[in-house]
Amino acid sequence: MYRPPEFFKAVKKELADWRLWSDRLVVLLFASLAGLTVVAFTWLSEHALATFFVVYRHGFWWPLLWTPLLTMAIVYVTRRFVVGTAGSGIPQVMAALSVETLPQHRSIYVSLKLSIMKVVLTASGLLAGLSLGREGPSVQIAAGVMHSARRWLSPNSPIKDSGLILAGGAAGIAAAFNTPLGGVMFAIEELSRRPEDRRSGLLMAAIILAGMMAVSAYGNKSHFGELRVENISFGLVLPGMVVAVLSGIFGGLFARLLIYSLHTTSTHWVHAFRRTSPIWFAGGCGLLIAIIGLSTHGATFGSGYAHTRAMLENTDDVSSLYVLLKVVVTWLTTWAGVPAGIFAPALAIGAALGNDLAMLMQYPNAPTLIALGMAGFLAAVTQAPLTAFIIVMEMVTGHELVLSLMASALIASGISRLISQPLYSALTQSQLRRLPEKAPVQ
Repeated sequence: MYRPPEFFKAVKKELADWRLWSDRLVVLLFASLAGLTVVAFTWLSEHALATFFVVYRHGFWWPLLWTPLLTMAIVYVTRRFVVGTAGSGIPQVMAALSVETLPQHRSIYVSLKLSIMKVVLTASGLLAGLSLGREGPSVQIAAGVMHSARRWLSPNSPIKDSGLILAGGAAGIAAAFNTPLGGVMFAIEELSRRPEDRRSGLLMAAIILAGMMAVSAYGNKSHFGELRVENISFGLVLPGMVVAVLSGIFGGLFARLLIYSLHTTSTHWVHAFRRTSPIWFAGGCGLLIAIIGLSTHGATFGSGYAHTRAMLENTDDVSSLYVLLKVVVTWLTTWAGVPAGIFAPALAIGAALGNDLAMLMQYPNAPTLIALGMAGFLAAVTQAPLTAFIIVMEMVTGHELVLSLMASALIASGISRLISQPLYSALTQSQLRRLPEKAPVQ
């Protein structure tokens, strides 16, 4: 026979152990700190990119020198002092959460030192004008901050290191995109492999609290403003399907290219040169990025947020080659070996793809296809369709498009899975090779 809980006994049980409440307070305080750290990182990154464009406008030839030199410096510092900061940051967090990683080895992937250096080096990449995003790095940064909370927990605390890292990684997405719901979904879909972590109300509260730090700093507004959707009808079906399918194909190919470039054992001279002379290789990538950026009048420099917003507002005049060139510079940035995320460039590429198809198919409401392209391409690259659709939905606040965004993300992700293995899972396996070898059993 069912008996409802007795209120006073339940309250007494909850209040009986003060250590439990102190641990909860520590988790929430560090969640706030993680959110504020990402907010500060966002501010620094935006000012770094703005500084690059100020210098670029005063001397258009300057990136030919500055971009390759700073890229070389970033790769040198990364490889010499903090190799754990290279790349996106999401594979590092996934490796830290892997069952193959012992608790004493998690600092290889997430720590306060790595978080601080990730902030500095990623912002330096934007100062160089590289095509990178700050969202993936935000995952590792916030995870490192949250992981450091373990020192302040009681010795027998039920809160596990893995839970702190999970909450921190998801909090990074929530704060970076100003999308708390997207952070929760990212934790469930991409990071968590433990059912008990998914069901933890405390960890979910930590993710939301970190997202609220971004809301407090930037206001409750989306990255790209209000998306105006007009006359949604069956006329959207064909253009929407074309956008979803092409996003899946191109996104899958892009993910496959990244996996191959970063993990090939080819003896081709380019790959051999990257292995033997990584600093000079990074300089070559930086020079190519600068040349392409100058040829597009600066359009391919940076994360791509400005051009995505301009496309949504119908005030952008980017060339139809932007999609291809943005893919190339994002690939070169990642291949160079700098700390760099791909979320923002993927959104910019998807937006440009949707915009090009709207003009080609003469679809009257281009922002609709732009939003579908953003969700589709991001889902195809990450193969995390629910996260992609929720992030785009919260970023553009176009709630009339909810079902269309979901469909585009699911279709694109499904097609991508036929072309490429999951990007972050493949990169995680590479990260796991950095673990110390286990001693042989005697």
